[in-house]
Amino acid sequence: MIPVIDSHHHIWRQADLAWLQGPMQPRIFGPYESLQRDYPMAEYLQDVAGSGVVGSVYVQANWPSDRALEEVQWVQSVAAATGWPHAIVGYADMLSASIDSVLDQQLKASDRLRGIRMQLHWHTNAQYRFASAPDLTAHPDLRRNVRALASRGLSFDLQVFDAQMAGAAQLAHDNPDVTFVLQHAGMLEDLSAAGIKRWRDGMIQLAAQPNVVAKLSAFGTFIHRNEPAQVAFLVHETVRLFGPDRCLFGSNFPIEKLWTSYAELVSAHRAAIADLSLPAQRAVLHDTARRVYRMA
Repeated sequence: MIPVIDSHHHIWRQADLAWLQGPMQPRIFGPYESLQRDYPMAEYLQDVAGSGVVGSVYVQANWPSDRALEEVQWVQSVAAATGWPHAIVGYADMLSASIDSVLDQQLKASDRLRGIRMQLHWHTNAQYRFASAPDLTAHPDLRRNVRALASRGLSFDLQVFDAQMAGAAQLAHDNPDVTFVLQHAGMLEDLSAAGIKRWRDGMIQLAAQPNVVAKLSAFGTFIHRNEPAQVAFLVHETVRLFGPDRCLFGSNFPIEKLWTSYAELVSAHRAAIADLSLPAQRAVLHDTARRVYRMA
């Protein structure tokens, strides 16, 4: 069995996440009552048992923005106690004038910090909207602050919809020393022929930037199920455009636990790459994530 590095998962304490507290608010992934509780590392490790997972990357889980340092500190403490996760992607307000101090504090707090995510996805559908504006990739403050990642060896986990991909590709082009990790293979949400064409056209622009890699994750987000045929389609299209050395698997657990088990999710991804060579399969499931997130 080819070993797996899960390049995108969360653990959390409900008390730390405002969006999990109080009445359920509409979310992109549908009803989530079962997630309104702690999801500790012990449960994650139980979920992945038997799936061949040998490493994992924690990606920020939207703590209140003024507690971004505390989030990194807490995840670092979990890693010290359990050995997991093996790398951390924290949050930083990439529009902040004090980004240098923010990044340096996080790096001081964690020897496992490898990247930053600020979710930039904006959509005409308000339920799918997260960012404050559709064109933050062109914002001068964000562009300045992305440059600050390069000297610190930090990647940027890039989350955009197809209409934003041209701007995202330009951002990557202008920052060749920063690795951009495209979240959820570009978040295809419109499965019509026209929607797929818009997504593919945007993905072509991103794939043309050698410092962009694509994360194969969260394919159930808009359909609220683990659909092996859709996983196969998205994996095949993304690997064709980026190549296996620029693609990496991620689970988005526990979000996808709303509709599937970890074993079923990994099985769908293994089936989707079964026609690739063994080195290519290993790249998608293990080697790319290990390289991008600098995991021992």
